[in-house]
Amino acid sequence: MSEITADHSYLLRSAAELELTEARRQKAERTKSLGSPIQLTGNAIDIQIRGNYAWIAESAHVAKKIDLETGKTLQIYRGHHAPVTCLAFYDRSPGSGMTIKIWDTNTKGLISTTAAHDDFVKTLLVVPSVKLLVSSSSDKIVKFWDLTDILEKPPQPAGSVSAHSRPVECIAGIANADGTVTLFTADTMGVLKVWKLEREGGPRPRWRSILQDTLNHHRTRITEIIYDAGYIWTASSDETVQVVPYPPGSSDQKPFPPLTHPLPVRAILPLALSDLEEPYVVTGYGDVIRLYDVSTPSEPEVLGEIDAHWHDVTALRLWVHKSRTDDGRTRIEPWIISASLDGTIRRWRFSELHDSKPDNPAGQSKATVIAPTPQPSGDAKDQVEITEEEERELAELMEED
Repeated sequence: MSEITADHSYLLRSAAELELTEARRQKAERTKSLGSPIQLTGNAIDIQIRGNYAWIAESAHVAKKIDLETGKTLQIYRGHHAPVTCLAFYDRSPGSGMTIKIWDTNTKGLISTTAAHDDFVKTLLVVPSVKLLVSSSSDKIVKFWDLTDILEKPPQPAGSVSAHSRPVECIAGIANADGTVTLFTADTMGVLKVWKLEREGGPRPRWRSILQDTLNHHRTRITEIIYDAGYIWTASSDETVQVVPYPPGSSDQKPFPPLTHPLPVRAILPLALSDLEEPYVVTGYGDVIRLYDVSTPSEPEVLGEIDAHWHDVTALRLWVHKSRTDDGRTRIEPWIISASLDGTIRRWRFSELHDSKPDNPAGQSKATVIAPTPQPSGDAKDQVEITEEEERELAELMEED
């Protein structure tokens, strides 16, 4: 008898992948003009909006400055030897691969390169008031860097945290009035840790980390974290967005139920924390953008969805577009900017997203807005996705055209 056996699971998986590829190809054709897309060379891994410009960390080993009005690339920052995974600004500064590079955005000059981690740098946080840079990595380490005299010397090591057992992909923080920093670190197991950072004296600045809390309100990977106004906002591969009061116990903090989605959530944009200051939350799950009304926190309402991209949405940002009218007045208009693994960033008027209704069909150049989708069914606890998803995501982010 032959010892060769058929791997049916492989055949089934291959068939499913072929079907998904074909579905994405067809959707790419249908959505090619939606959201005034700006085509990139690679995939946008991180994006920051400053004025009318988007700063892109790209899988094609470059960072870019793009004019959101024209879609033209204004600056390209080369010299990275791996995908650029994150961006952060310190008055004028991106991380790529295992290094942190400091750039002068006026001259495009490279100021310094620092070997920071033993694996991919996943995100950067700048706390400018205390001249602190925080980096996290797939090596499970969170490191602190002193930014004093950054134009004269590279960032100087100033401490670290090694309490996570999985890659740390998300961080957030805030400077306190007493000079300390509250830092939030989140990993791919869904564990979120809260730290108090205290600056120690001496000739070389050092930051001492004191663990305050460990939160486990997600079942798996946390994909984004935002902290402001006494709430921690987190998105997760467990298909939820969680809004948790912190520190807990304040009488004026209203509880939020989980915002449940049919697929893993990669991006959140709480507009109440932005310049818009409106009670809406924009989320990105799969290739869909969803808008919530959270004016009543205990009863969030799905207002609608946009089938926005043909691959996963990776980031959502607010663009407050300022322009001049014919009579010389300044016009201010909010837009939502979405980045995706389909190799585009897209621009959506918030008024269109807000006012779109299921009974208002989309035109040829507008997004299709559908009714709120059903809640996920089945036992989600039976799903095991961490390792496989991380491997798939890494492969997707490394792809280049």
